[in-house]
Amino acid sequence: MAKDDPINVEYELKAKNLLKAELKRRGITYVELAKKLQERGVSENERNLTNKISRGSFTTAFFLLCMDVIGANMLQLET
Repeated sequence: MAKDDPINVEYELKAKNLLKAELKRRGITYVELAKKLQERGVSENERNLTNKISRGSFTTAFFLLCMDVIGANMLQLET
């Protein structure tokens, strides 16, 4: 699947919105997320996180890691 394939773009947007919503729901800033990731040995700063999440082109592993460090054990996916 090509990077600019509409279906890929659609699901990157969904992943980005899910991550941003979970951060907001928990009141976690990008600075706090960076600290939580650092505790797991992942070096990201606020600016890198802002850019990465804004693009929405992060890996599934990064998404799951973020969900884990912020304590998001369950997600409601829209159909």
